[in-house]
Amino acid sequence: MMLTAATACTITTEDPGYVPPAPLPPLEQLEQAALVDPEGYSTGDGVISFITEDRSVACSLTSARGEHVNLPYEQNNFGDSANNKLATVPVAHCELARYPKPGTGDVKDDCAGTNLGYLGGVVLLTPDSSRYGECRSGVTQMEATYGPNGSKAGPVAQLQVLGEGKNLEGNGLRCSAYNGGVACGNVSGGVGFFVSQGRYELLSGPAKSASPAPAEASKTP
Repeated sequence: MMLTAATACTITTEDPGYVPPAPLPPLEQLEQAALVDPEGYSTGDGVISFITEDRSVACSLTSARGEHVNLPYEQNNFGDSANNKLATVPVAHCELARYPKPGTGDVKDDCAGTNLGYLGGVVLLTPDSSRYGECRSGVTQMEATYGPNGSKAGPVAQLQVLGEGKNLEGNGLRCSAYNGGVACGNVSGGVGFFVSQGRYELLSGPAKSASPAPAEASKTP
């Protein structure tokens, strides 16, 4: 007796008319995306750090005392005893390898009266505000590692990758790698930001302000 076995196979073809859905707005992404276990992203002292798969953005869910942000890959004065009198505030801080210039309305510091040296490439979130850019000379660790002449080595290169669409939470703030960049926010407060190599967006409550997408990333002297 001969038995005949029938096998079924499925052939998938692309629909030329299919249009993928638009990415969620940043705060909706942060609210809806599943949280991942932060243990693998802990860099000690209560800091959670990660880098995106394309190595364009590195971020930390951490704390600040005044202007001193506790970062594992940048020199800072967070731990100085002189700063113990300052309130400790949860923050999210991101650095970019390449970045847009700050919009005129988003320049928040006169850089010691010089009005020079306010550069993009960093963004900071507190529970009630977000800010793009800072006064500095030289480059950030992210630029030094993955910028145009980056070394591809150092503390930033050791950070754990946060996959596309994944979501981390620390001290009431969340960050998600998605849409070619990173969104971070205080979801309950409606405050946050989205940042990528080509553009940034600052979110403050119901009102939103976005910078125009520049033709090319700015260059740090």
